[in-house]
Amino acid sequence: MRILIAEDEPRISRFVARGLKAHGYTPTVVEDGITALDYASSGEFDLLVLDVGLPRMDGFAALRALREMGADIPVLMCTARDSVADTVHGLEGGADDYLAKPFRFEELLARIKLRVRERNGAGAQPTRETCALGDLTLNLRTRVATVGVGAQKREVELSSRE
Repeated sequence: MRILIAEDEPRISRFVARGLKAHGYTPTVVEDGITALDYASSGEFDLLVLDVGLPRMDGFAALRALREMGADIPVLMCTARDSVADTVHGLEGGADDYLAKPFRFEELLARIKLRVRERNGAGAQPTRETCALGDLTLNLRTRVATVGVGAQKREVELSSRE
């Protein structure tokens, strides 16, 4: 699952990207609103984590433009702007969720999983975590391949690219 992170604070974007990678997601980070809009409208991403205070185009404007284009990508706004007015503005502007900074990664992850579940439909089966063919098993979340059986069984850790 590909997640676009639009965040101009490098410390936060690295933290979120690392955490998402560790949970089997493929994050891409952009640092401004115009690039976020371009990437999010491409159809290549499953979810957008969007900061409000972005350079070149703020998150509210990027979200509005995205929705005007007809893009239905789930958007989770993640921002330090935590007033009720900002939350309402984001949600009424087309965001699927709104999370105030500072946040715990576990909460962000739970909200992402919820949006994915909603997008796949309430009755959809959860995403499979493993694939198997013969004596080869691949855990898609942990990126560990298991080869062989019994005493001949071997585990190989794969990079995110592999």
